[in-house]
Amino acid sequence: MLDEVVAALAPADGERIIDGTFGAGGYSRALLDRGARVTGFDRDPDVIRDAAAMLGEYEGRLELIHAPFSQMGEHFDAASVDGVVLDIGVSSMQIDQADRGFSFQKDGPLDMRMAQSGVSAADVVNTFAVSDLIRIVGILGEERHASRVARAIEREREAGPIETTAHLARIVEKAVGRGPKDKIHPATRTFQGLRIFVNDELGELGRALFAAEGILKPGGRLAVVTFHSLEDRIVKRFFQERTGGSGGSRHMPEVSAKPETFRVAGRAMVKASETEAERNPRARSAKLRAGIRTDAPAPMADMALFGLPNLPWPSGESETRRRTS
Repeated sequence: MLDEVVAALAPADGERIIDGTFGAGGYSRALLDRGARVTGFDRDPDVIRDAAAMLGEYEGRLELIHAPFSQMGEHFDAASVDGVVLDIGVSSMQIDQADRGFSFQKDGPLDMRMAQSGVSAADVVNTFAVSDLIRIVGILGEERHASRVARAIEREREAGPIETTAHLARIVEKAVGRGPKDKIHPATRTFQGLRIFVNDELGELGRALFAAEGILKPGGRLAVVTFHSLEDRIVKRFFQERTGGSGGSRHMPEVSAKPETFRVAGRAMVKASETEAERNPRARSAKLRAGIRTDAPAPMADMALFGLPNLPWPSGESETRRRTS
């Protein structure tokens, strides 16, 4: 949704825009070509390495920071940025690399770590309790057969570790079954749930929304592209809360109005065009939500706003991941 994102951000010469998910640099290049200065964030070290040529191409107007986009507030002062774009989820670059383990389309190690560090999908599959696997696959993967999948994984790992994407895909397909009219592979939802969990994608998104709110100038623009309902629900809830669109009704309005830190930019939600969806199948589920920052002070960041599930983060990280400083 490149054109829609650029239109929502409306970059002007010299403005500072943050590309929260730099990836292959598509958004950044379009913004730079319109005169903006861009700071790209990415937690994948491969992305930072591969962007060296692009850094030289734009004569100091592009900088990259190797960090999650949720940390943008640690690198910029309050009210110092003109725009932020967040494109949520895994990038095509990562999916296409078999050795990153994001997809079962090509067999590879069961990894899925965007930052290439920390707990991997193999660690989760081979060591987590069945009850935890059920919650991860059922809640984050939205898999209605999560119990069946988790118990199949438990039986299989008793014979030896599950180490590859193809191995896990076979286990899930056997457990769930595959009908002749099924449009997606039976393992798709399980892989989604594991990837979101391993990378704490929903927590990262929530923290990034609060961080963007803090560093945007009055009149600054925030554009967020999501690809599935879990992500979109978080962004929708954030904008509803921050634009005064949540709670109350015309029959029983809220007693005390909260300060509105954003106003809606254009339509509340924009979907990818049919032309783009045909050109890029991944864009079929893409949704763009955007807002313009007001001059109201940012309230305290409270992750409870998003109602995220309490999942079994390893090494006692649950409280840390749920909390925003």
